[in-house]
Amino acid sequence: MSETARVIEAYYRAFNAGDKAAFLALLTEDVVHDINQGERQVGREAFGRFVDHMTRCYRERLENLVILTGPPGSGAAEFTVHGSYIGTDEGLPEAKGQTYVLPAGAFFEVRDGKVARITNYYSLPDWIRQVGG
Repeated sequence: MSETARVIEAYYRAFNAGDKAAFLALLTEDVVHDINQGERQVGREAFGRFVDHMTRCYRERLENLVILTGPPGSGAAEFTVHGSYIGTDEGLPEAKGQTYVLPAGAFFEVRDGKVARITNYYSLPDWIRQVGG
């Protein structure tokens, strides 16, 4: 397994464990995070705030993880998100504990054994349909 694949696997293992410290330790200080249908955030501190927000609004577990790698430092992951919508997120339908299952993917750049860029993709319209919006 390549270093890139090991880093991506550790990233999702920390996510599923809810281990924020391990999750953030896998990121470069200047990590670039492209949020699905949202803004670009830069830096580990901004990513930490994003994780806190997500934890307040969603409880998610990622399954069926498939990791793909290309040239050194580039990789992608495909997975299924199994989640519960537990806190209303601004601009989205009201949270009432609705559950959802979404196919999703992410693209990575890994540098010096850490995630330097992550770009996530999933269908927001599908998620809204599933939570009753």
